[in-house]
Amino acid sequence: MEKTKCLIIGSGPAGYTAAIYASRANLSPIEYSGMQPGGQLTQTTEVENFPGYPQGVDGNQMMMDLLEQAQRFGTDVRNGEIVKVDFSKAPYICTADDGTEIEADTVIIATGASAKYLGLDDERKYNGQGVSACATCDGFFYRKKIVAVVGGGDTACEDALYLSGLAKKVYLIVRKPFLRASKVMQQRVMERENIEILFEHNTIGLFGENGVEGAHLVKRKGEPDEELVDIQIDGFFLAIGHKPNTDIFKEWLETDEVGYLKKIDGTPETKIPGVFVAGDCADPVFRQAISAAGSGCQAAILAERFLLNR
Repeated sequence: MEKTKCLIIGSGPAGYTAAIYASRANLSPIEYSGMQPGGQLTQTTEVENFPGYPQGVDGNQMMMDLLEQAQRFGTDVRNGEIVKVDFSKAPYICTADDGTEIEADTVIIATGASAKYLGLDDERKYNGQGVSACATCDGFFYRKKIVAVVGGGDTACEDALYLSGLAKKVYLIVRKPFLRASKVMQQRVMERENIEILFEHNTIGLFGENGVEGAHLVKRKGEPDEELVDIQIDGFFLAIGHKPNTDIFKEWLETDEVGYLKKIDGTPETKIPGVFVAGDCADPVFRQAISAAGSGCQAAILAERFLLNR
């Protein structure tokens, strides 16, 4: 069994920043990148709100820079994911998907969050053939075409606006009779000529021979005037929120009702000594690259202090 002073689970701004700080503190951390090395930022194009990049920076490029910085100071970054943890006693045993067992004095959890899907069989059937959970990654493929965005919050409105600059037409499919988005986002969407909002519509399926060609919707589901509506579309984008990637920790750590890991007094500490959380897996509020990076820094500093004071 391998031993390490510090195991970091997950990459992205939180995991990589934790790795930079932990490796510079001579903790020789091991970092498992997880299912999506670089995290959600690898699904965005331009990141414009991270300090230090006046011209903006490509999300993938930024993550490659952070990875390189973490490795420069000696982080052992590995592909693969941790699939099982035992936090019953220190040192903590963590098992990777290839069967490798690691005994860690401290653990920093930075597993992030993943986009939610509606749960339709057709989403899986057409995944990569017209179904996407990332407008900025895949919008380019739908230039001059017709697309639909599902959701009623800020993310859905942002995605619809982004796609309206590329696609010929955008349907915004909203389950409720109103938008949950901020007033400024609502106004922008309402004013955009090529966005049509379908209030009180639920998606029940998709259809198409070679990829998505349309969607089956129900208008005013459960009401006396309920009706089935089909729309012709080339792309179907989901924007209905995120699920934190925390399932393997629920046996050991407290979560909120959605699954976000609970912190002690707003710090990266958890109820288990030496186990820390960072980034979107424990942040239902801000969910920004800069706040994730900051929490990764905090987690690594606390891990170092924990080891000093043992």
